[in-house]
Amino acid sequence: MENQKPTSNHLQQSLSQLHAVLVRTPRVDESAKRLLREVLSDIERLLSNGGAARPAGSGAPAVPLSRLETLAVGFEAEHPSLAASLREFIDLLARAGL
Repeated sequence: MENQKPTSNHLQQSLSQLHAVLVRTPRVDESAKRLLREVLSDIERLLSNGGAARPAGSGAPAVPLSRLETLAVGFEAEHPSLAASLREFIDLLARAGL
């Protein structure tokens, strides 16, 4: 599965797991938590639309992976398990072409 394009179902499961990690992580800065929820909400919308959130012909990614990566870097010191989960999800999204 590592090199295969993930299915929508696999992305949904991974997103649910990331939400669970976020809920279990204590003392996450509220602004970072809010930003992460916004990005994850955007991803949920994208998945429910079948991944068709980017304009046709645009080379831009449908999901703002750079925002997720910035959050992962910010979580690295105090919340390494959340950062690791976020990085795994970023990799999964990239493999899915989102």
